[in-house]
Amino acid sequence: MINPLVQAVAPPGFAADDTDADALDLSPTTPTPEDRVGLGSAALSDADLTAVVRTALGRTVELTAWSVSPIPVAVTSISTEAVLKVQGNATAGAERLPWAVLVKILRSARHWPGITEVPAHIRQDFIDNLPWHAEADILTSDLPGRLPPGLRTPRLFRIDDLGDERMALWVEFVETSETRWNITRYQHAAGLLGRLAGRRTAEAAAWPVGSAGGMGLRNMAGGLLGLKIFPLIAGGSLCRNALLEKHTDRTLRADLLTLAGRVPAMLDHLDRLTPSIGHGDACPQNLLVPADAPDTLVAIDISWQFPEAIGFDLGQLLVGLAHTGELPAEKLPEVHDVLLSAYLDGLGAEGCDVDIDDVRYGFDAAMVIRSAFTSMPWDELNDPVTAELDASVASRAALTRYLVNVGLGLRP
Repeated sequence: MINPLVQAVAPPGFAADDTDADALDLSPTTPTPEDRVGLGSAALSDADLTAVVRTALGRTVELTAWSVSPIPVAVTSISTEAVLKVQGNATAGAERLPWAVLVKILRSARHWPGITEVPAHIRQDFIDNLPWHAEADILTSDLPGRLPPGLRTPRLFRIDDLGDERMALWVEFVETSETRWNITRYQHAAGLLGRLAGRRTAEAAAWPVGSAGGMGLRNMAGGLLGLKIFPLIAGGSLCRNALLEKHTDRTLRADLLTLAGRVPAMLDHLDRLTPSIGHGDACPQNLLVPADAPDTLVAIDISWQFPEAIGFDLGQLLVGLAHTGELPAEKLPEVHDVLLSAYLDGLGAEGCDVDIDDVRYGFDAAMVIRSAFTSMPWDELNDPVTAELDASVASRAALTRYLVNVGLGLRP
């Protein structure tokens, strides 16, 4: 999923529960040239890598062979430079133990290859205000200790300042279950997100006015949507596009423009609802299901850590797999109602009494503003048509129509 903290301008990214925070090494590293193979500036000495693996395995071991495998990162991922899986074997006496850890390299927006896409007159403000190290801040905060039972963050092993506004995080590699998301899992996830929101309403209510830095839905509406998407939809460049004519109904463009005109009122309404702080990007892709503990969820890429209306997290939970085509649009209404009910149960478990209509509005309006105008792959519509692109546009068109209908059905 795209990091929501940067959607405002750019076009379409834990202290361990059983890790001693005092043992974390936050000092800069100076690896030898031999150590740099595969890991680049994030490379560790043999001694430091051995210490990471010993922490990961929870026992004294010695390393044998190991390797580095890059995990693809979207070109639109601004603050993530690389994600690497480091894996190998270790020995403890005669015992041979496989291991794997994840290395995530964070960077300032000024290192992002796409920074030139940001308008020149706001580029420096964008660089200065993008919290590229937010994930590291969260990993070392007290938030992991405040998550409800059944929801946790990956174990953190090490953070290295690489210099020049770059940072390497060494975290647990979570082996995930291959079981697909079903209604039961959606229900479970929504309940946990409701409990998380219920635990953080007081924190949100005490948030200093204006300290969010305008990085929420309002800034997205005035940035990405207002500067790029709304003019694109209103302009003539989409007229007679073959893919749009094939996969969208004749009123979709007009309905999107009608909905765009309602966004300011929707934002005002959201401001009047109970605020809370949740995950921030709680799509299924960011709620990992461990193979060895499938009744729990591991929250990764926690973001958007400032108040939004209660119910905010449910939008990403609902549309995450619809964006990839794994959840058909016709299933969305059913899943929507399950999520809403389970989230309310989670709020209730934390003693948080919020009207169902307020939660529903927070869920729907935030989802519509965040996703209805960006679900279509606008930048790809003039690419050479392939079977893959045709299928993607068909799926996204159905998702967009669902979101638009939800938005048009919202009360004033």
